[in-house]
Amino acid sequence: MEFGEESSPARAFEKDAFELTVEDVYDISYVIGRDLLKISSTGEEVSDLQFRIVRVLEMFETLVNKYNLSLEELKMERDNLKSELDRIIKEGSSRPGAQTSGPNQLVVDLTDPNRPRFTMQELKEVLQERNQLKAQLMVAQEELQLYKSITQLLQTCGLHIHVNLHHIPKAVRLSCSRHQFEML
Repeated sequence: MEFGEESSPARAFEKDAFELTVEDVYDISYVIGRDLLKISSTGEEVSDLQFRIVRVLEMFETLVNKYNLSLEELKMERDNLKSELDRIIKEGSSRPGAQTSGPNQLVVDLTDPNRPRFTMQELKEVLQERNQLKAQLMVAQEELQLYKSITQLLQTCGLHIHVNLHHIPKAVRLSCSRHQFEML
C-alpha cells in the first residue's frame, strides 16, 4: 500500500462528528481492524476488544445513518416551507385590493367577518356611555326599592294608595300614626 491510500481512511478520524458519513465509518472500521491485526497476541482480551469495537462501529454507523436521514428530512421540510411561503406571497400580491403595510400599520382583510369595525376612540365612547347608563340604572333601581319600601310602610299603616309613576311630585310627605318620613 502506498502512503496516500493509507492516509485517506485515517482522515476520517480528523473530521467533526457531525460531518461524518457512512463511508467515513467504514474507513474508521478499516483502520481499527488493520491495527488490531498488527497485534501479535491471540489472547481472549484481544478477541473481546474486537467484538466491542465492532459493536461500537455498528452503533456509530446507525447514528450516522439516522443523522443523515434527519438532516435530509429537515432539508426537505425547509424546501417545502420555502415553496409554501413563495406561493403565499404570490397569492397575496396577486389578490385584487391587497394592502401593503408599512411600519406600525395594521393590515385588515375586509372580507374577514371578525375584523375590527371601530376605532379605539369609538370603543372608549361606547364604554363610557355604557358606564353612564349603568349608573342611571342603579339610581333607578334604588328609587324603585325606595318606592317599594314606602308602599310596604303605607300598607302596614293600613293605607292603600295608587301612584302614577309618570306624575310623581318633587316632594312627597307621608305620615301615618307610627311612621313619618319625607321624600324630596
